[in-house]
Amino acid sequence: MIPFEEMRNLAQATPSRIVLLVMDGIGGLPHPETGKTELESAHRRNLDRVAREGICGMSHPVSPGITPGSAPGHMALFGYDPVKYQFGRGIVEALGLDIEVGPGDVVARGNFCTVDASGNITDRRAGRLATAINHELCDLMNAHVRVAGVQAGFFPGKEHRFVLRLRGKGLSDRVADTDPQREGMQPLPAKALAAEAESTAKAVRSVVKQVQSLLADRKPANMLLLRGFSRHPDYPSLRDIYRLTPACIATYPMYRGVARVVGMDILPAGETLQDEVETLKRNYKSYDYFFLHFKKTDARGEDGDFAAKVKAVEEFDAALPAILELEPDVLIVTGDHSTPAGLAMHSWHPVPVMLRAKHCRRDDVDEFTERACLRGGLGQIQAMDLMPLAMANALKLNKFGA
Repeated sequence: MIPFEEMRNLAQATPSRIVLLVMDGIGGLPHPETGKTELESAHRRNLDRVAREGICGMSHPVSPGITPGSAPGHMALFGYDPVKYQFGRGIVEALGLDIEVGPGDVVARGNFCTVDASGNITDRRAGRLATAINHELCDLMNAHVRVAGVQAGFFPGKEHRFVLRLRGKGLSDRVADTDPQREGMQPLPAKALAAEAESTAKAVRSVVKQVQSLLADRKPANMLLLRGFSRHPDYPSLRDIYRLTPACIATYPMYRGVARVVGMDILPAGETLQDEVETLKRNYKSYDYFFLHFKKTDARGEDGDFAAKVKAVEEFDAALPAILELEPDVLIVTGDHSTPAGLAMHSWHPVPVMLRAKHCRRDDVDEFTERACLRGGLGQIQAMDLMPLAMANALKLNKFGA
């Protein structure tokens, strides 16, 4: 992709509208009994319609063979080089929850988890803890956890997720995760990744030790895991680079946080996909770029529940006609990464993508599946190249050069 400095010269504001629909973790792998992926197993009448009317392909969020986290997967979809524009999970979670993050603060994404009597993790998400219990536990920790010279604050998110904010002098975000991201292991000690981070790592170890004692009898949420220690990044915005008025519609804080980093307005999304679609409809004339996020495909994949991921695909498919009625000038449907239920985690596999626009060259793909998209006209591309394609098809890019 050409540098942002050149893109600023090419981009122009027009009345046309772009809608990016992200089915989180949509890519899958064949079921051992049927040989079909989750997408291939689902009823996809409306998704297949978009495939027939557009052009399809496969995208690599970062690079072939690299398993992406959610933040780099989305940054690539927004047109940013995910290797160059990196930041920790903590800051996007914090910004998504509207937590104040000052210039000296360090934040981390937290999971409540379950450990056994030996301290081994048996469930990284504590059974996807009820949000109300999450609030109760954060209140408990805020009332009792104390660290000399550092203010530790706990902010509840959805289900098992929360944010730890450290506030004090001389803090560093160069601290390693305590989350091994695997069950059957013990939480990792907070280690400094640079000499200047040693005092911060010591503070984190103190926090973890105190919380471990507080939650000892609180099973399933009897321990915490921390990852993505980070500060507030300062990156160019979509408004500046692409001359867009962008908006985010997402129910989960993490994705609102990534969108906020790149300068999107955050619209109230409610709790359901139907709520999100209604928000899109209400605000459709106020913006020219919409990012709408659907979480269930990823969550069910991470749960290892193949059938539930199939149902999530079908739920999205059923909601699609209401979006198509808006007749966006450019519609992109894809994911930020693959989350095969057979692996129950993010994977390195490329992600199916389709783009529908008046001026796109259609291919002969007639269904939205991994197998079909492999032979699509887009070929296999980098996810960050989707933004220039969207801009071009929306007639928002001027000619390059003489």
